[in-house]
Amino acid sequence: LNLKEATIITLENNLNIKIFENFEKISDNNASILNSGFLPQINAGASLIKSNQNVEIKTPSGLEGSLDNIESDSNSANISLNFIIVDGTGRKFNYRKSKELLNKSKLEVKEVIENTIFQLYTVYFEACRLIEEQNIYKGNLEISKTRLNRKRLELEYGQSTSLEVLNAEVDFKNDSINYLNTISNLSNVKRDLNLIMNVDSEKTYDLVTDLDFLNFDELDAAYKGAQENNTSLKIDDKNIAISKNEMRATKSTYLPTIGLIGSYGWNESINDNPYAFFNKNINDGFSGGINLTWDIFNSGRKIIANKNAKINYENSKIEKERRTNLFFNELNNLYQTHTNNLYIFEVQVKNLETNKLNFERNLEQYNLGQLSSIQFRDAQLKLQRAELQKNSSKYNTKLSELALMKISGQIITKSYK
Repeated sequence: LNLKEATIITLENNLNIKIFENFEKISDNNASILNSGFLPQINAGASLIKSNQNVEIKTPSGLEGSLDNIESDSNSANISLNFIIVDGTGRKFNYRKSKELLNKSKLEVKEVIENTIFQLYTVYFEACRLIEEQNIYKGNLEISKTRLNRKRLELEYGQSTSLEVLNAEVDFKNDSINYLNTISNLSNVKRDLNLIMNVDSEKTYDLVTDLDFLNFDELDAAYKGAQENNTSLKIDDKNIAISKNEMRATKSTYLPTIGLIGSYGWNESINDNPYAFFNKNINDGFSGGINLTWDIFNSGRKIIANKNAKINYENSKIEKERRTNLFFNELNNLYQTHTNNLYIFEVQVKNLETNKLNFERNLEQYNLGQLSSIQFRDAQLKLQRAELQKNSSKYNTKLSELALMKISGQIITKSYK
């Protein structure tokens, strides 16, 4: 499993990314013209009423009578339209605000992907580091095993002492513990890797431990373009735009609202009462007009809302300035840390070469019986320490490079193989 394959699996399966992608879909729905208030409102209604009544009648002239089971029907249907023509530009700025919220949501998805990929790379390279560390301890364990077998053989021929055999056994056991601990740590990290990729926690992979570092020109380009490409700063820009549109929309509440209204209605009334003025009545027709609504004073709520909207707008700009200062501080720290790590890694590579030569010479002298077990063990531990330091430095340098790519907004576009 190389890094590119792990990235593809993560982008397809990671649950956190899926959640924010759904948030983006919600923002997309909210930014639709159907949610803007620009379209008219159309309502339709109908009713059907039947009644059965007993009626007693008494006229001023003295006539009296009663009717039983008089039936009457009353039916109606109507359709109405309400179309706001002008609302003081409130709809326009609310619509722009919804578009900016959509753009912000897209950036938030990008930020989640960046954070997830950075987390993936961190765990992936930690697993690679432990794989190489495991190989270092395994090689060291083989050396200690060879030394232990040699001391046991020498003891049989009287060329060694029980103390030297005991020391060799202690060293072998210590190296075995280091090796087993690394195997356990590697298993845990691989499960963490599977969790990020959202696959079976016990699934195993052969990871690719080969890696390269970006050259100076690539690092310099990332550093110079960091402010322009940083996702968090882009989100801050969207927050400013959202607050500005919200302030303008709130300000528009001082202006009147003008709308068109229209309706068509049909009514039918049927009455079986012989004394009624009419037994059947049908009317239908259209009506329309223009209405104006102007909320001149609303207990001061509009004044407070506008003041608060202006404060929120100013706060969004102050927050952008604060986060920009933090950004440059972190960017410079990361850049310096990475350049230092590159230098340290070069030193560790040379230091390992020196320790390898030293160990080889000590091994020759030990095989010739010209070096004590204690001196040989010391040379062995120095080589192991140099290998571990070089291994840690290698992956620390890669992680500092990844952090620099993340803050520069290029961790997604850069290809890590």
